[in-house]
Parts: sequence; structure tokens; C-alpha cells
Amino acid sequence: MFDMMKMLGKVKEMQSKLTDAQEKLSSIIAEGEAGGGLVKAVANGKKQLISLEIDKDLARPEDLEMLQDLVVAAVNKALEAAEIKSKEFMQKETEGMMPNIPGMDLGSLMNGQ
Repeated sequence: MFDMMKMLGKVKEMQSKLTDAQEKLSSIIAEGEAGGGLVKAVANGKKQLISLEIDKDLARPEDLEMLQDLVVAAVNKALEAAEIKSKEFMQKETEGMMPNIPGMDLGSLMNGQ
């Protein structure tokens, strides 16, 4: 016999675990660099830029366009790495909660994508 209360309890438990896992995403750190390390970016699992380091030798007006390109490249690499780490984390945290349904990505559901 189908037990609706038991199912609702499982759904609430799953929601709680997903919320907890999402809150932990800010502790995931990923780095990206460009220009052989002249520009370094650090992002978290919520895809937020945390820090940006720029070698002081790049801070010249004649190098502004190159600097802009390197910053974009480093930030994009950090965000891509953060995305990968976040998905791996969410898969690990939500393992066994729901059946593996092709095309259903709980990580993207929790990240609002």
C-alpha cells in the first residue's frame, strides 16, 4: 500500500539535504590563471569571484587591452573549474536520494540553471 506520509517525509528530508549541500557550495574554491600565471582568479562553488591577482608588471597603460583579455580568461577558467567542482560536490551530496533519471541534474536545479 502506498504511504503518502512516508513519501512526504522523504521529500522533506531530500529538500533539507539539498539546501544544506547548496549552502556548502561557497566553501568550494577553484582557481584559474592566464598569461602564464600573470593573472590569477579564484571563484567559489556558487560561481562568485572571490579574488583576483594581477602581476604589477601588467598594470601599464600600453598593456591595458592585454590585461583585460587575461583577466577575462583567468576569471572564466576559475568559474569553469568552480562549475565542475560544484557539480561533483552536488552529485556526491545527493547520491542515493533519487533514482538516476537521464537528463535530470540536481546540481543545476540547486544552482538555478
